[in-house]
Amino acid sequence: MQKFSELPYERPNIDEAIAESERLLEAFKNAKTFEEAKEIFWEHQTYNTHLATLGSLVYVRNTIDMTDAFYDAEMNYLNENEPRLVPSGKAFTEAIVNGPFRADFEKEFGHHYIAKLENRMKIQDDSVIPEMIEESRLTTEYSKLAASCKTDFRGETCNFYGLLKHMQSTDRAERKEAFEKWAALYESVSDGLDEVYTKLIDVRVRMGKKLGFPCYTELGYRNKGRLDYKPEDVAKFRAQVKAVITPAVAEIREAQRKRLGLDKMYYYDESLFFPDGNAMPIGNREYLVNAAKEMYSELSPETKEYFEFMTKYELFDLETRPGKHLGGYCTSFPEYKAPFIFSNFNGTSADVDVLTHEAGHAFQAYLAERSIPVAGLQGSTSEINEIHSMSMEFFTYPWMDKFFGEKADQYRYAHLADALSVIPYMVCVDEFQHEIYANPGMSAKERRAIWHRLETEYMPWRDYDGNAFLEEGGFWMQKQHIFLYPFYYIDYALAQCCAFQLYDEMKTDRKAAWNRYLSLCRLGGTKGYFDLLRSVGLTVPFEEGAVEKSVAGTIAELRATKF
Repeated sequence: MQKFSELPYERPNIDEAIAESERLLEAFKNAKTFEEAKEIFWEHQTYNTHLATLGSLVYVRNTIDMTDAFYDAEMNYLNENEPRLVPSGKAFTEAIVNGPFRADFEKEFGHHYIAKLENRMKIQDDSVIPEMIEESRLTTEYSKLAASCKTDFRGETCNFYGLLKHMQSTDRAERKEAFEKWAALYESVSDGLDEVYTKLIDVRVRMGKKLGFPCYTELGYRNKGRLDYKPEDVAKFRAQVKAVITPAVAEIREAQRKRLGLDKMYYYDESLFFPDGNAMPIGNREYLVNAAKEMYSELSPETKEYFEFMTKYELFDLETRPGKHLGGYCTSFPEYKAPFIFSNFNGTSADVDVLTHEAGHAFQAYLAERSIPVAGLQGSTSEINEIHSMSMEFFTYPWMDKFFGEKADQYRYAHLADALSVIPYMVCVDEFQHEIYANPGMSAKERRAIWHRLETEYMPWRDYDGNAFLEEGGFWMQKQHIFLYPFYYIDYALAQCCAFQLYDEMKTDRKAAWNRYLSLCRLGGTKGYFDLLRSVGLTVPFEEGAVEKSVAGTIAELRATKF
C-alpha cells in the first residue's frame, strides 16, 4: 500500500459498473450450488469494494479542500451517477433474499445479515434516484457554503473552528468578541442555510412517500439501520435524559460559574472550565501524533499495530484551513483495509479528543476489516460505532499527561464533565428533527421557534447575552448532522451512556473492561443493536432506569472532584 497522498484515483465508469453488476447478477441467478453462488458473491463484493474505495478517496480529497476544482468535479460526477447503480444493487440483494440459497447465506453469515438485506430492499428503489441525486447535490451545496465561511478576528483569518479556540480564552472580552463573530458568521449565511435545509426536507419527504412510508421519519430510521427500536423508544430515552441528566448538568454549570467567579454565565463562558485557562495541548500536530503513537503502543498490542499502520501510511488530515470541510470524521478505504481520520485542529483540547474519538472508530474498522470477511457486517449502526469511539476516549485517560502535562487532571475533569453536559444538547437535536419531519411544511422562522422552545427545556442554563439571532433559535444551524445525516445525533447520547458503563468498570477492573470493549469492536455489525449490547453485558439505554444507572458513577465522580 502507498501513503494516502499517493493512492491512485481514476474516475469509475458508471456504465461499465452497471454492466459488470448485471453480469454478476445473471451469473448469481444461474448458480447451481451454494458454493458457486458464494464465489460470485465474493466477486461482487470485491468489485463493489473497489468502487467504494474510489468514492471514499473522492470524498476525503474533496473535504480536505473544497476549492479543489478536480475533486469538486469528481464529487459532482459521483453524486449524479452513483444512484444509477441502485437498481442492479437492489436486484442482487433480492437474489440473495428471495433466491434458493437464502438459508445457506443465513446459516453462514447469520440472521442479522439477512435482516439487513431485507431492510435495504425497503429503502432502495430506482423510483427515488432523482431524489437521491438531488439530496447529494444539496448536501454538497451545504458543505461548500459552510466551508467558505471565514472572518477576520484580531488580524487572523478564522473559520468557525478557528473562532472556537478564542471562545476558550481566559479574557472574557475576547471570548465575547469571538462569540459575536461566530454568531454573525452563521447569521450571514442563515438565509442560504435555511433555503438548503428547506429543500433537503422536501426531497427527503418525497423519497419517503415514493417508498411507501407514512412520513420521512420511518425512512430515516431505516436508513440508519434501526431495526430494534422506534421513535417512541427514543422519546422515552429523551425523557430520562431530561429527568436525570439535565439537572445534573445545571449543577455542573453552577459550580463552573462559581469557579470562574462570574455573576452570570453566558454561552461564551461555557467552554472555559478554569479561571487560569483550560488544559491545552503542549505540542503541535507532529508532537501530538507522536504522543498518540506512544500511547497506543502502551495501551495494547492491537492498538500498537493499528496506530503504527496509520502513521506509516499517513492516514490523517488534521489541521484546520480555509476551504476545508467542517468537523471531523473517520472513513475507510476498504480495498486497502485502511481507515482515515479527518479533523480540524484548532489548538484546543478538541485536537486530542480527535486522536482518541476518531481513532476509536478507526481502530474498530482496522480490526473488523481484517477479521470479518463480509463487508456489510464489518461495521454496525452508529449507536454501536460511537461506543467504540467514546470508550476509547476514556481508555486513554492514563496517558493524558503526555498531551497536557501538569494540567492533565484538569483535562480529565473537563472532558468527563463535557461528556455528560453535551447529552441534553444531543437529545435536543434529536427532538428538533422529529418535530421538523413530523411537520415538514414549517417556515424557517417556525423552525427557529421549535429550537428555542426545546433549548429552554433541555438546556435551561443557556443564555446568549442578548444575541438576537441565537435567542430566536438560530443555534441549530451550527450542527452539520441536521443537514447531512438526518436522525444521526441521538446515537452519540445512546453510545455515551454505554461508554459510561465501561468507564465505571475501568476504575475497578481495567483489563475486564478492555476485553469487553475489544469483543464489541470485533463483533462489528454481525448482530443487531440490542444483541450486541447484551452479548458484552451492557445495559440497553431504553430500559427503565437505564440512564440513571449509566451516569450515576460519572455524576458522583464530578461532584467529588474539587479544583
